[in-house]
Amino acid sequence: MSYRVLTAEIAHETNTFSKVPTGLEAFRRRVFLTANEIPGARRGTRSDLGATFEAAEKFGWTLSYPVAASANPSGRVTDEAFETLADMLLSGADGGIDGALLHLHGAMVTDSHEDGEGELLRRLRAKVGPDVPVVVTLDLHGNITELMATCANALIAVRTYPHVDYYERAWQGAELLQRAMKGEIRPRTVIARRPMLRGLDGGRTQTGPMRELIDRGEQLERDGRALVVSICSGFTAADIHDIGPSVTVTTDGDDAAGRAIAEEFMDYAWKTRDFASVTHWSIDDAVRHAKEGEGKHDRPLIMADVTDNPGSGHYGDATNLLRAMIAADLQNTAFYAIYDPQAAREGARIGVGNSGAITLGGKHDPQAGGEPLTLTGHVVALTDGHFQTFGPMGGGVWRDYGLSMLLRVGGIDIVVISNNGQAVDTAQLTSLGVDPTRKNTVAVKSNHHFRAAFQPIGREVITVDGGGLGSVIWRKAGFTKVRRPIWPLDPLD
Repeated sequence: MSYRVLTAEIAHETNTFSKVPTGLEAFRRRVFLTANEIPGARRGTRSDLGATFEAAEKFGWTLSYPVAASANPSGRVTDEAFETLADMLLSGADGGIDGALLHLHGAMVTDSHEDGEGELLRRLRAKVGPDVPVVVTLDLHGNITELMATCANALIAVRTYPHVDYYERAWQGAELLQRAMKGEIRPRTVIARRPMLRGLDGGRTQTGPMRELIDRGEQLERDGRALVVSICSGFTAADIHDIGPSVTVTTDGDDAAGRAIAEEFMDYAWKTRDFASVTHWSIDDAVRHAKEGEGKHDRPLIMADVTDNPGSGHYGDATNLLRAMIAADLQNTAFYAIYDPQAAREGARIGVGNSGAITLGGKHDPQAGGEPLTLTGHVVALTDGHFQTFGPMGGGVWRDYGLSMLLRVGGIDIVVISNNGQAVDTAQLTSLGVDPTRKNTVAVKSNHHFRAAFQPIGREVITVDGGGLGSVIWRKAGFTKVRRPIWPLDPLD
C-alpha cells in the first residue's frame, strides 16, 4: 500500500530580546523553498529533507512537500510570516494524508503565539483528525511544550551539539512513521519538565548530564522500553512561560511507563543543573593569549565570541572583540564575521584591490557589543556569498550569506556579510580566499556549532564573553514572562 505523507521544514529559533523582527524577508534570505524547488535543493543531501526523500523512495510514499523555510535566529516571527507558513503547511494536507513527518525547531515565538510549533501542530491536528500519525524532528534547544507533545505522536530531538545528526533523526522518524501508518504501533508522547530556566550544560553532548541522559535514552530504545526518548536543554534567550529543559518519551500507547522515564530523567537534570563544562575568557585575556602564541604553532588558535552568536539570535555586529584585536596588532588572523550589509555595499563601491575607510558594525545596539568601528582597510575580495557546504554540519546544502567582503586591516582579514549567520563551516572563509588552517588565530562568532568544522583544524579552542546581546540578557535578567519560581532567578532547593 502506498501512503501519502506530508513533509515540510519550518524552523526558527526566536530570541525574544532581539530588536529585529523576523518577517517573510528574513526567511527568504536564508531558506524559502516552495514545492517545485524542494526536490532539487534537498535530494541527495545529508539533511532532514534529504533523508525524507530517501525514505519515501524506500517505503513507496507519495510525498506532499509544500514548503521548506528557515530564518536565521532573530526576534519574534511576525504574524504575517507565521500565517503564510502555516497556510502553506496545511495546504499540503489538502485531499487527505496518511501521515506527516515534519522538521521543525521547537523554539519559535511569534507576535501572537509563544509556542509557534505547538500552534502549527494544533492546526494540523485539527485538520487531519486524531488518527493520522504525526512525527516531528526537533532541535535539542527547543522549548518543548505540552501542546507539542499532545498534538504530535512522536517528538524526535537531535542528539548532537554541534547538530550533525538531522539526517539520522529524520530516518528514525521515517521508520517510526511507517510502522505507525501500517498499524504496527500507536505512538504517544508525554513530557516532563522542572522549574529550570536553563540546565543540561546548555545542551552540550560531549560530556556531562546531557551525554549521560542521551546514552540512557538510546539504551531504553534498544531495549524496547521506549520508541523515542528526547532530551532538550531548552533555549534561554526567550522570555516565555514554557522555557527550559524537558524530556519527552514516546511509547506504544503506554503513557504511564513513558511518564515514569521522563520524570526520572528530569530528576537527574534538576540534580545536575549547575554543571557547566565551559568557562568564558575576558576579551583582554583572550587577545593577550592570541598575541603570545603568534608564530609559535603550526595550527591556529580558535577564539569564539559566544555573546554575539547569530545562531542564538544575537545581532552579529558586535565590535568589542575586533576592536581589541586591532589594538593588539594581531597578525595573520581571520575574523568571522561582522554582519553589516551597508558596509559590504561600501566595500563594493570602493572595489576589489582598493583601500578606503569603512564603518563596521554596532548598528543594531551599540550597548550590546560595542560602538561602530571606522577602519581604513584593503578590499581583498567580494562575492555573492552563495556557496555549497560540505563540513560536518553542511551535508552538501547551499548557503547564502549575501554580498560578502574580505577587508584586510593590518594583519587581520575581516569577513563582512549581508545575511546574518554564525560560523559553522570552513567554506565561509575559503569561499573568500582565506585558508583558516594557515592562520595564527581564527576568531568566530558562534556558541558551540563552530566546533564541528573549526575545532579539528585548531590547536586550542577558547570561548570569549564579548559583551554582546547574550551577555546583556543575563546581566539585566530581563525575564518577566517566565513561570515563577524558576531556577536560577529564584532560590529553589
